[in-house]
Amino acid sequence: MTSSSGPTRRKVLGTAAAGALGVGLASVPTAASAGQRERVRVVILLYDGFTALDAVGPYEALCRVPGVRVVMVGRKAGPVRTDTGQLALTAERAMADVPHADVLLIPGGGNRGTIATMNDSSVLAWVRRIHQHSAWTTSVCTGALVLGSAGLLRGVPATTYWASRPYLAEKFGAVITPGRFVESGKIITAAGVSAGIDMGLHLAARLSDDKVGQAMQLAIEYDPKPPYDTGSPGKADEATKRLALELVADAAV
Repeated sequence: MTSSSGPTRRKVLGTAAAGALGVGLASVPTAASAGQRERVRVVILLYDGFTALDAVGPYEALCRVPGVRVVMVGRKAGPVRTDTGQLALTAERAMADVPHADVLLIPGGGNRGTIATMNDSSVLAWVRRIHQHSAWTTSVCTGALVLGSAGLLRGVPATTYWASRPYLAEKFGAVITPGRFVESGKIITAAGVSAGIDMGLHLAARLSDDKVGQAMQLAIEYDPKPPYDTGSPGKADEATKRLALELVADAAV
C-alpha cells in the first residue's frame, strides 16, 4: 500500500504538468468531472486467440476520455488468452449480460482465434444485435473478418490486416480502401494491430472533440518514429513479407 505522504503517479504527473504549463490538473477535464454526463460505453470483445495490442491499443486511447467507460466482454467473464497463449486479459462481463453498447470494437487475432470466431453463430448474432443500436461499430486488424462474417461489410469501404485484404473483399464483398483506418457511416475498420491506436484516437475525438483527441495522443505519447520503414506492404519486399507472416504464425498456439 502506498503511504498517503509519499509521491503518487498523479502527484508526480500533476507536478510536471503544472511546472510545464503553469496550471494545475484541476483545470483539466477528467472522467470524474464528467460524472453527471451520460456515460458512453465502449465494448471490446475478447475471444480465445485475439491479438493483445488490437484490444489494448484502442483501450489506452479511449479509457481516459471524459464520460467514456470501456468494458472488456467475452463469451463468459474471466481471463481470455491471446493468440500467443502467453498473455491473458480479463473479460469483465459476459456477452449475454451486454445487450447493447454505444461503441462495439472487435479486435483481430491469429488464424485459430479469428476463424473460430468467424464461425461462431452465437458471437455473430451478438455482433449483429449490438450493431443494430450502436453509434459506432469498429474493428482492428482481422476483426474486420468477424464483421464481414456477420454480414456487415458487403459493399462497405473497409480495411483489415494487409495479408487478409483480398479475402475480406472476395469472401465478404467489402470494398478494400487504403488507410490506417476507414470510416464508412457508423462502421470504422482499422488496418493491422498498431493501426488500432490511430482508430482509437479518432474515436476519442468523435466521442468528445478534437482537443481531447489531441490531448489523448499526447497523454499516451503516441509519436511513432520506428527504426525501419517496412510498416506497410507497399514498403516491404517479398522476403520481409514472408518472414513477417512466418513470425506471426510461429508465435501462435
